[in-house]
Amino acid sequence: MAKEQLSVFDIFKIGVGPSSSHTLGPWRAAERFLKETEMQAIQSIRVSLYGSLAKTGKGHGTDIAVMLGLTGEDPVTFDTSKLSATIEQINFSKKIKLGGVNEINFDPATDIIFLKKEGLPFHPNALRIKAIFNNEQEKEETYYSVGGGFVVKDGENPSTKQLLTLKYDVNDADDLLQNCMSAGISISALVMENEKTWRSERETIKGVLNIWRVMQECIYRGCHADGILPGGLHVVRRAAKMNRQLLKGKPESNFKEWEDAIRKSSTDFTSIMNWISCFALAVNEENAAFGRVVTAPTNGAAGVVPAVLMYYYMFGKNTCDEDIVKFMFTASQIGCLFKMGSTISAAMGGCQAEIGVSSAMAAGALTECLGGSPSQAMQAAEIAMEHHLGMTCDPIGGLVQIPCIERNTMGAIKAITASQLALQGDGEQMKVSLDAVIKTMWDTAVDMSSKYKETAEGGLAIKVPLNLPEC
Repeated sequence: MAKEQLSVFDIFKIGVGPSSSHTLGPWRAAERFLKETEMQAIQSIRVSLYGSLAKTGKGHGTDIAVMLGLTGEDPVTFDTSKLSATIEQINFSKKIKLGGVNEINFDPATDIIFLKKEGLPFHPNALRIKAIFNNEQEKEETYYSVGGGFVVKDGENPSTKQLLTLKYDVNDADDLLQNCMSAGISISALVMENEKTWRSERETIKGVLNIWRVMQECIYRGCHADGILPGGLHVVRRAAKMNRQLLKGKPESNFKEWEDAIRKSSTDFTSIMNWISCFALAVNEENAAFGRVVTAPTNGAAGVVPAVLMYYYMFGKNTCDEDIVKFMFTASQIGCLFKMGSTISAAMGGCQAEIGVSSAMAAGALTECLGGSPSQAMQAAEIAMEHHLGMTCDPIGGLVQIPCIERNTMGAIKAITASQLALQGDGEQMKVSLDAVIKTMWDTAVDMSSKYKETAEGGLAIKVPLNLPEC
């Protein structure tokens, strides 16, 4: 695989649900096409979706994401409360204002094409955008949404990109461990040193704490939103009800009051377990409702890291901003190892590439924050992934709801269990290395049938009889 240099902000991206590969990626691809094109000269535009993007694109909102990208909206700042009205206006008027400046005729029913029986060789998540200009000339580009919101344009070779000189060169888990041991530093400290290559320490910390703020806001919204999730499955949101039951009537009207109420609530084992599940459900219900989330490392697995971090933040001892930054740095580095050595795309590797990776990230990060050594943190990550190997991606109706939402609760609990196991052992004596489990995950992905890779053609997706529109 081509060498990559990844930052904490590559793994954690602010965006809009329900999918990083099927929503955020296509959104960014459409944005990129406009930026690289003489936008005001475009007379018409057509988007073709291939492979997994076509098969589950409707359920994942790929068509919606493409339209928002073409209008020039930014997923980081877009007011999600205006999403439905924006799309309804395009559908009604059959016009779209490219980049907010050039209005052209555009009918989503005919100008976004779902080619379910066609695929492109580089990656299952492919889209092709074709523009015709006023002078009748044409431009066509192909993009691949490779997971976690990452987008690669056809013909690009990542290995030709200029590589920066990082203080610590990390290509795999063994590199990471050797660097930490030689320098006598933690994983998070290594990440901080490398991040200084891109920006100042102050800027990095500010950015990471902003991502944590977005995660907290997402959890809070999800814990206070009742109703039915969109898409036709009629899934009832559960986090808000759980939140009320756990608080037992304690009054709260803002995030700070809610925090205080949680800390004053019961902290027995069952209650804490329920809170962890509540946090994870809250995030992924928001994700399923086209809310603002953070890829961690994907949207479908966006609830695991925030749930475990919120657990540590709410029930740990005297946690502060420095602890939050350590957690995020360590989690991001483990996510980078999987991105470089395997995949974080469910369309390539099944759900092991999403929930499995996020659980490994959270496990390693929690272990460091609880005093574990680099080897113990990596052992925790290995344990978490080892027990997600082979997990399929089989979304019912192509929606990021069943089994995706509940899987985030499972990933969070497994992460905490993996951390506790690692902390009770000696990481240097582990029999299975993190590199070995990353390689095994990739081998498993290669062997896995395509029907279990985010196509809604196997598993639960075909075992639950539902009268839904095409996914």
